[in-house]
Amino acid sequence: MLKAMGFFLVCAVLLNVPASAQTPSTGPGASLQPLAEFHMARMIYSDGGAANRGRYGMRRGWWAIDYPGAEQHFHGGVTRLTNINMADDSHHIDLMNDALFDHPWLFAQQIGQGRWDPTAAEAARLRDYLLKGGFLLIDDFHSDSQWQIMINAMNRVLPGYPVVTLGPAHDEVFHVLYDLDVLTQIPGQRHLYRAADGSIGARLEGPQKWAGIYDHKGRLMVALNFNMDMGDAWEHADDPIYPEPMTALAYRFGINYVIYAMTH
Repeated sequence: MLKAMGFFLVCAVLLNVPASAQTPSTGPGASLQPLAEFHMARMIYSDGGAANRGRYGMRRGWWAIDYPGAEQHFHGGVTRLTNINMADDSHHIDLMNDALFDHPWLFAQQIGQGRWDPTAAEAARLRDYLLKGGFLLIDDFHSDSQWQIMINAMNRVLPGYPVVTLGPAHDEVFHVLYDLDVLTQIPGQRHLYRAADGSIGARLEGPQKWAGIYDHKGRLMVALNFNMDMGDAWEHADDPIYPEPMTALAYRFGINYVIYAMTH
C-alpha cells in the first residue's frame, strides 16, 4: 500500500493532475480508510504511559496539540503550492491499529511534554511500519530532557539505528521540491515576544537541530525537528503576530517531508 500511494503521488505531481479530497470524520469509531491521495496522520500515544490521561486533565492528550488549526492551514498550503490530493483533515492513529500501514506519513508532536514511552508491542509495530517504507516526523520537542525522551523511545523502536544530524549539503529531503539551503529555526507562538521597539522576536530553549534516522538502504525513515515548532507555524498562519516568513518556511519544510515520504 505504501508503494502504491507513492506511485500515485508521483503521477499527480509530475503530470499536474488536479484532484479533490473527500474526508471522512476522524471521531471515535470513524473509518480510517484513506479517501484521498494523502492524509496527514497523527500518532496517538498515551501521555506518560498512562492510558486516557490528557494534558492538564483535558480529554485530548499532548499528541493532539495544534489540532485542527495546523491541519487546516497546512492543507491550504499544500493545495496551493502543489498538485497533491490532500484530505482536509487528519487521521488519528494508534500504533496498534492496522490502518497505520495505509498512511505513509506519520506526524508526532509534543512527545517530550507527553513523555512518550512506547510499550514493547507499540515499538515493534512502529519499527515494522518504518522498515516497510513508512515515514515519521517528530516535531515540537525541546530541551535536553525531552531529547533524551526521544532517544529512549527510538532506541526501543529502532535499536542499532543511529540518530544523525541532517543538513542541506548531504540530505535529499531538503531538496526534493524546495531547495532549503538555510535551516532556519522555526519558533512556536509561545516563544514570541514583543521587543521595546515593537518588533517581534523569538526566544527558544537553545539552538535547533535537524536530525533523523536512515534505514540501511539510505532512506530517511524518521525526521526530527528539535527545538522547533513547525506545527505552530502552520496553526498560526493567519495570526498577524506570528511572523509570515516562518509560516512560509514551515510550509516548504512540511511539503518536502511529504513528497520525500511518498516517493521514497
